[in-house]
Amino acid sequence: MRVLRAVLFDYGHTLVEFEYPEAELLAAMREALPLLGPGAPDAETALREVLLPLEAELDAFGEDEVDYLDVYQRAWRRAGVTAGRDLLYRILDREQQVWDRHVRPTPGALATLRALRERGLRTAIVSNAPFPPEMMRRQMRGLGFLDAVDAVVLSAEVGRRKPAPELYRAGLAALGVPSEEALYVGDRVAEDYEGARRVGMQALLVSASPPPGIPAIRSLAELPGRL
Repeated sequence: MRVLRAVLFDYGHTLVEFEYPEAELLAAMREALPLLGPGAPDAETALREVLLPLEAELDAFGEDEVDYLDVYQRAWRRAGVTAGRDLLYRILDREQQVWDRHVRPTPGALATLRALRERGLRTAIVSNAPFPPEMMRRQMRGLGFLDAVDAVVLSAEVGRRKPAPELYRAGLAALGVPSEEALYVGDRVAEDYEGARRVGMQALLVSASPPPGIPAIRSLAELPGRL
């Protein structure tokens, strides 16, 4: 490793892990759908025709970030529901609160962030996250991440998604460090390794089976020992 002043992290599957909370989402939809009026589908239909297809769409958004409420509104229209953004924001918030309760830090994540800070390194979360930023920050605050890093940079605020260079550069600017003095840590080759390398950063994957030639650690607990 070259001299480092900062470490920037991906969020999902790097700092946090989760399983799809289907039962809890169904319960939340059963509580929320009456807000849509008598034409609302049942919770099972909403899960099958709105929520699950949206999960599959996330990786197809490309490098220009979307307005997630527009995407959400179109998904509901496909299911036969026409509703305004304010009402759908409330439905989405119910959904995101379920995720708040089921996302959890990966083993060693918070301890690693503390160890890096003790070494004098600056840290940031730089994540592809199209959801309303206030919902993402609420989740991060509840998990202890907002107090553990120096900056959070989200694609919903920058308008660009990894591997677009603008998102990495926004993270570097938030920390006030040049790219050659920063390391990016994530779990995906294109978004977290190749994209970061193209802007001059060092990069490292968290992976049990990385592609040949790509440096990796099996867990975040190993990171301080690699620096």
